[in-house]
Amino acid sequence: MTIDPRGYPAPPALVEHARRFHASGAAPAVPRVAATVLLLRPAGDGFEVYLIRRVAAMAFGGVYAFPGGGVDPSDSTAHLDWSGPEPAGWGARFRLPPEAAQAVVCAAAREVFEEAGVLLAGPDPDRVVGDVSDDGWEAARVELEQRRSGFAELLAGRGLTLRSDLLLPWSRWVTPEFEPRRFDTYFFVALLPEGQRTRDVSGEADHTLWVRPADACDRAAAGELTMLPPTLITLGEVAACDDLAEVVRAATTRDAATPITPHLDLTGERFYLP
Repeated sequence: MTIDPRGYPAPPALVEHARRFHASGAAPAVPRVAATVLLLRPAGDGFEVYLIRRVAAMAFGGVYAFPGGGVDPSDSTAHLDWSGPEPAGWGARFRLPPEAAQAVVCAAAREVFEEAGVLLAGPDPDRVVGDVSDDGWEAARVELEQRRSGFAELLAGRGLTLRSDLLLPWSRWVTPEFEPRRFDTYFFVALLPEGQRTRDVSGEADHTLWVRPADACDRAAAGELTMLPPTLITLGEVAACDDLAEVVRAATTRDAATPITPHLDLTGERFYLP
């Protein structure tokens, strides 16, 4: 998908909220650093992406997105076994201090386990853990989700190393200023590990689906799936890749450090990119 010069339609409720914000003269909220992961899997002669729909009571409720969430304090202080690029390498890619880059990567891996039941970790740097859907793993996931244990503790207790090399940086998006809850979100792509499966386990989603990226874009254009520009544009970008190998190659040269903030035109009620 190329950038549409006509912009992207904005949900009416969002437009009204933006009008009220601008009329009030309020100061914008400070964005919280976050991470989100496009899980991809082979499907026939192409591939599919995993989408979740946020529950109505949440920020961005009713909107389809990728698993993800905000960085927790423990993500930057966690002492865990780490495979793949070191935090300093991630910092160079994101133009962040190493500890801040570690927090983003940890948050991405933690959130995709909490929200999709997929664990990007293994017993050594060359392997990935298999099925993690049994009762023992589910109990561990719930403890993590409810912050009764930490991600580093979960991995250490099972002798696992975080496979940071399985997370491929893609882009960085910042929520527009009119939103009361804003996020500075790092987008990653990751291939679903062999032997694992996604599970509808997050209490923050009321529907999940696997869908080809191009089909998701078509359904969004038809009004079947509600998405905000970061999700829609990212889907279009991966849809332009012929196969998963091309997605992986594309990720190596992506600018994942420069933030992108959609602009909402209140007259035309459409989002535009700078």
